[in-house]
Amino acid sequence: MTTLAFSTQVQDLMPEVEARMRGQTDGYHPSLKKALDQLLDSGGKRVRPTVVLLVSSMLGVDKEDSLNLAAAVELLHTATLVHDDLIDGSTLRRGSPTLNSTWNAPATILAGDFLFSQAASLGARVDSTEVMRMFAGTLSTIVNGEIAQIFERNSVTHREDYNQRIYAKTATMFEMAARAPAYLVGVEDQYSEALRVYGYSVGMAFQIVDDVLDFSSDTKTLGKPVASDLRIGLLTLPAICYLESHPDDARLKQFQSGYQLDPPIMEDLVQDIRKSGAVEQARAEADQLVQGAVNSLDQFPLSPEREALADLANYVVERLH
Repeated sequence: MTTLAFSTQVQDLMPEVEARMRGQTDGYHPSLKKALDQLLDSGGKRVRPTVVLLVSSMLGVDKEDSLNLAAAVELLHTATLVHDDLIDGSTLRRGSPTLNSTWNAPATILAGDFLFSQAASLGARVDSTEVMRMFAGTLSTIVNGEIAQIFERNSVTHREDYNQRIYAKTATMFEMAARAPAYLVGVEDQYSEALRVYGYSVGMAFQIVDDVLDFSSDTKTLGKPVASDLRIGLLTLPAICYLESHPDDARLKQFQSGYQLDPPIMEDLVQDIRKSGAVEQARAEADQLVQGAVNSLDQFPLSPEREALADLANYVVERLH
């Protein structure tokens, strides 16, 4: 795992976060430990727990509580990836084999369920009813979003549909990561809304950037096929921007009526989207969200943690460069 500039404030704590996640398989079937190790060893920047740790340090949250909350948030995220990959039929993530590519579907589902339960167990250690309510609400939002996504494949997708989908998929967890620490020190009335805006904006931008990279990058870098969402029937922001400027494109009309495009036609559509300026338009919208996240931090006193949170927000769009 690469150490990024915004992580330096909390890098000494991240090994403990990792240890708490890995420790959740102690006493259970050895295959669960093997699965979790495979998932955590595949990499990742640990952005969500970094948000928890930075906000916690900025607000003066107890170290034990911040570590448990950070581990709970990242384990929840990891559990969602297990089910996402199975639902999407993905065989690679970050260039490494997914769990469902090596396990059968029932075992994969149960492994994801186990991680959800252990994430909740970690979250409960902070002994906050409000945080656990937030945790449960976040999980419900994620699952509802996945259900909606399944039934909305190959259907008409407007911006509002897309925004709701990526909020459920990504931004809701960033919101929780940013807001929950405020409830552990009783400053939610003062800071909860600013932290909600920060988490929402970073999370929305994070997913938009992923969707941009899905078109602008290559298979080797992505660790999966280019335009993979489009290929399974989902319109993301670059495709939506293209549709807005090319409403009469017959290929997208066929696509949204449930018609499966032949591979050569799909390849032409992907290339046309890449050349149309739609990718750049989506990137600009991510830039605006990141600026909103940085502006939300103005309510907090200057500190190294506040600066690191701003750097983290900017990193989200810097991944495109």
